Amino acid sequence: MTDTFDPKQYAYRVSAAGRVNLIGEHIDYCGGKVLPCALSLKNTVYVRPNGTDRINISWTDLDETVTLEIGRLDSYRDLKHAKYHAGSAYLWQQAGHKLVGCDMVHDCTVPFGSGLSSSAAIEVSTIAALAAVAGEEFDRVEVALIAQKAEHEYAGVNCGIMDQYASACGKARHAMLLDCKTLACEYIPVDLLGCTLVIANCNKPHNLVESKYNERRAETETALRLLGKKLAVDCLAEIKPYQLEEYRAILPPVIYRRAKHVVEECERVRLASIAMRRGNMEMFGELLNASHASLEKFYEVTGKELDSLAHAAQSHVACLGSRMTGAGFGGCTVSLVRKDGVESFKAYVAEVYERETGYRPTFYQADIADGIVVEQL
Repeated sequence: MTDTFDPKQYAYRVSAAGRVNLIGEHIDYCGGKVLPCALSLKNTVYVRPNGTDRINISWTDLDETVTLEIGRLDSYRDLKHAKYHAGSAYLWQQAGHKLVGCDMVHDCTVPFGSGLSSSAAIEVSTIAALAAVAGEEFDRVEVALIAQKAEHEYAGVNCGIMDQYASACGKARHAMLLDCKTLACEYIPVDLLGCTLVIANCNKPHNLVESKYNERRAETETALRLLGKKLAVDCLAEIKPYQLEEYRAILPPVIYRRAKHVVEECERVRLASIAMRRGNMEMFGELLNASHASLEKFYEVTGKELDSLAHAAQSHVACLGSRMTGAGFGGCTVSLVRKDGVESFKAYVAEVYERETGYRPTFYQADIADGIVVEQL
């Protein structure tokens, strides 16, 4: 994008949030409940109608413009920088919504490859911007569902609904206890009682399409198929720990480990929501640690870098708990840290992590924010 970009020349400013999942990892696509919150790190779209049948996409940090023809939106799956935008526009169009030619400038503060859902923020904000410039009211949940469909069918990532839902429907100063099977959502006020959330990026690049994300989802589907022969359940999250142990023998060892993480993580989410309501930060922190241990041992989605980062955090005196957040294979940890020890915590974790891995972590300060925000300029 050239230096001539002037927000005042656009009709709307539309943003959607990145997200951090406090607890409940890799269970959204198993029908479980998760506990994410939307972040003030976001993707912002400046949009204006252009009177053509084309959508022109540019970025504040890239000297490039991509043009999409509204009648050919299914043909842009190989784009390097605009695949998520094209997919979102195409699936929104396929759902029967009006598209008008427009110019869009994207400004993203969600770090790419961080596990904080930059892709969901891009998808959700693109759809909301297209609706705004077309003069169409939109339903936030529908936007989330269409964005998820775009990620499945256009980008090839078989993700659950959590990322897009949090990006679209987040509420400032609240976590979302989201039932991924029914989409029932309870907003829980976040009061960390002298603590704060510290997000740390391991700075190891990762790509969900090329990672084992889809493999993990297939493994949980195998577990459900096998257990479904013995139990009347619709999703893996409905299975209780005692039931899993009762029928453990019918599962191959790897499939059992995957199912064990899902079943026990669902229980951790339930307990974490109770801890947050009661202000029991020690209990909440212990659940974060247990979640990471399960993701490391049973689900095997952490890797050397995330383990080093989480273990270093857990060993600091000011940290009540730490875990990887997001799909794994790189990305971020989220740690619950006493406010008076944050700077010491960061220095210690950075030193240990760099010594063990050779990477330097990046720490983020972000507030818990609203999801979609539409402003007329």
